[in-house]
Amino acid sequence: MTLWIILGIAAVVVLYVIAVYNGLIRSRNQVDNAWSQIDVQLKRRIDLIPNLIETVKGYAAHEKSTLEAVINARNAAIAAPGTPAGQAAADNILTGALKNLFALSEAYPDLKANQNFLALQEELTATEGRVAYSRQFYNDSVLSYNNKRLAFPAVIFASILRFEKRDYFETDEASREVPKVQF
Repeated sequence: MTLWIILGIAAVVVLYVIAVYNGLIRSRNQVDNAWSQIDVQLKRRIDLIPNLIETVKGYAAHEKSTLEAVINARNAAIAAPGTPAGQAAADNILTGALKNLFALSEAYPDLKANQNFLALQEELTATEGRVAYSRQFYNDSVLSYNNKRLAFPAVIFASILRFEKRDYFETDEASREVPKVQF
């Protein structure tokens, strides 16, 4: 009889460990999926930039420093490490450069009226919205995963099974300010 009780308790413990492990795996996979969604949207934005640069070149060729800043920021974003901190830093630089480029369009009415420029600007704006949504989904997934990792008794298994803490995708709020246009 005692043997059956011990086997029953052992079976419950094993089933509980399996349930905790599977829950941690599901949460970690959701974080990885959310990160891939951010990556897709950031790459989409990076792919739109060459067309935007070409459109602006025709109207504002003498604004070379602004165009070069956008190109350099794009190249830095392509080369950025695939971590949330690395991507966030590159995103902040790229967002600032694009903000300056769009502010430049205010000084060139012909550029501002150009259909290609307007279409690209609209596409980038839509992509920015998708990046923001993806970032929110990722951060929510990280919060859920980190909470599961740290909840008792899962914290014991998480440390043994090497479920590492995940970082949030944080942006510099100063880079998100609306540009000031002066003539």
